[in-house]
Amino acid sequence: MDRQTHIQLADPATAETDAPLDVTRLLTTITDNLVGMIYRCRIDAIWTMEFVSDGCLKLTGYRTDELVFNNRVSYDQITLPEDRERVNRTIRTALEANEAFDVEYRIRRADGRIRWVLERGVGLHDKQGQLAWIEGFIQDISERMAVNEALREAVRRYSSIFENATEGIFQTTPKGRYLNANPALARIYGHASAGDLIEHLHDIQNQLYVSPERRAEFVRQMQAQGVVHNFESQVHRLDGSIIWISENARAVKNADGVVQFFEGTVVDITERKQYEAELEHQASHDSLTGLPNRSLLRDRIDQAIVKAQRDGKLVAVVFVDLDHFKLINDSLGHHVGDSLLLEIAARLSSCIRSNDCVARQGGDEFVIVLTEQDSDQEIIAVISRLLESISQPWVHHGQEYGQSCSIGISCYPQDGTDPDALLRSADAAMYKAKASGRGTYHFYTPELNLAISERLELENSLRHALERDEFRVYYQPRIDVASGRIVGAEALIRWDCPGKGIIPPDSFISIAEETGLIIPIGQWILREACRQNSAWQRAGLPSITLSVNLSPIQFRHAGLVASVADALQQANLPPACLELELTESFVMHDAERINVAMQSLKALGVDIAVDDFGTGYSSLSYLKRFPVDRLKVDKSFVRDIDTDPDDAAIVRAIITLGHALGLKVVAEGVETRAHLEFLQHHRCDELQGYYFSRPVPAAQMEALLCGRTGCAGDCQAERDALARGTDGCGCGSQDIE
Repeated sequence: MDRQTHIQLADPATAETDAPLDVTRLLTTITDNLVGMIYRCRIDAIWTMEFVSDGCLKLTGYRTDELVFNNRVSYDQITLPEDRERVNRTIRTALEANEAFDVEYRIRRADGRIRWVLERGVGLHDKQGQLAWIEGFIQDISERMAVNEALREAVRRYSSIFENATEGIFQTTPKGRYLNANPALARIYGHASAGDLIEHLHDIQNQLYVSPERRAEFVRQMQAQGVVHNFESQVHRLDGSIIWISENARAVKNADGVVQFFEGTVVDITERKQYEAELEHQASHDSLTGLPNRSLLRDRIDQAIVKAQRDGKLVAVVFVDLDHFKLINDSLGHHVGDSLLLEIAARLSSCIRSNDCVARQGGDEFVIVLTEQDSDQEIIAVISRLLESISQPWVHHGQEYGQSCSIGISCYPQDGTDPDALLRSADAAMYKAKASGRGTYHFYTPELNLAISERLELENSLRHALERDEFRVYYQPRIDVASGRIVGAEALIRWDCPGKGIIPPDSFISIAEETGLIIPIGQWILREACRQNSAWQRAGLPSITLSVNLSPIQFRHAGLVASVADALQQANLPPACLELELTESFVMHDAERINVAMQSLKALGVDIAVDDFGTGYSSLSYLKRFPVDRLKVDKSFVRDIDTDPDDAAIVRAIITLGHALGLKVVAEGVETRAHLEFLQHHRCDELQGYYFSRPVPAAQMEALLCGRTGCAGDCQAERDALARGTDGCGCGSQDIE
């Protein structure tokens, strides 16, 4: 290697005389301590090295004498084959252009390790001017290449994440222009590509956000805090639809602390928001009707009160309870009951204004909040529309049903100043409306509080009546018209309540049905009636058929047939001595299903009677398919048969119909001789009523069966005695109707 080097030496006058400069030593020191290898090689096919510095060993793992003149290996051989052609081409191109070259490539060291090197060199000419040598420097750049590769990998990974992320990623200026966006953000906002999004959205605040103030709040938080977390907003998509997004972002500042841009992520949370809204709706609305439930109802009443206080208006809380809904629900099934509730909800909603509210309190109870009312007359006008709407016939699967409701009304401020007070008052008024005959309304009065307290007290006492053995069974004889003899009796429950005396069933049966107590009470009546009839027969008294009324709820109970069979078995009573009574309105509500249940009861051998006949509204043609033994003409028709031609015609028609179907006909409510003569003339089979006897305790019924009061159908004196009973029968009790 040509070591002639031109060096500018220091001025001899200023140089230190005790340390003369040894140029050769200086160059050797520099060469030996360079991190790399200085070389001179021939320009031949294998780049034969003529000189290499001592850095050769550290760089290649070979000693200088092993590499020079290819004594052991040529430098070209340790260059990786896959890089060799590129290196040769780069060097020769530079030489031809008479330029220096830089080239990076890999070598295989003597120990087998692969290292990256950087070679820099220049071509030298011989005396004839021909390119003959290369002089240059080769250094190990493996660490730098590893760092660069790590950086490239990081960039690749970031680019992959950026391009393939499911979250939207963005950079925007503080003024609201997009600098960068990934494909996911474009998809979220409905654009074909990130480029389209950046080109289209040049005013984020007004083009993107549904509420521009929301973007202003985003920018305010970024400037104040430098970050936002879970920032939720509604934004417009390109197609005009609206979605919910959640943003997490930070402000990127320069060295002077000035915000350069915002960067962050966007997630579409529309589905989550819809789910949350659905959960919130479910928590505050009735699942069947979609109306506000009782929790939201209280909020609506609160809001109405606040507005009424400000405007000096009235608020009416209207409690609506469907009449006889339990009968429909229990006889036709819950699916029919649900359909009716949906129909009622729609009718109620159609009768009010948009600023009023209809809510479902639960079961068959609805509450209406009438806001901004000026007077009771204005409220009554709305109530009249409600009653008229509810009373319209309801058709389900071709069958027409009648419906009515009882309405209670309380008003703010006179009847209460908070939701609970107003609801309690409206509820009390509703019960008053029911007691007044149903299908009507009643405004709250302070006196109703006493009635509510009494009802609650009665309900509480009723829950313990069975275990305290407070129920009694009274019996009302049924007379055969032809013989004048007692051929049957109806078992009627009475409640001997301590401190209140004998309570008739119409005062507590509805409570028993509402609370579910009717099931155990009904089973007790059934067992007691069977036991008593069996006891009379064992005592040698004439055999009679004892009738027991079944509540619709009791009839639909799954264990009814088993409980009837058990009562007969325990009492050892022949099934023919038991008759079960069902009301006509109940029978006609779900004729097919009830017919199946009747067949199961008839299979036991008991008789079945249809009570209150004539009060129903369904086709009488169903009757011929029922396993019925008796029709009991409702007392409302018997009461005026001697004075009202219409009632007389109805009773005659029922008797004729019953006989045509092979059924016995029983007339209830017979109270006068005129009643008796009319029914005898038209061949009614059996009679029941005060003309013969009021309901009496078992002991008095036994006396009647013994004949100690004579024949109930032969003479007036005997009938009077029968009617009075042995103790004059002063109980004044009424029938279960």
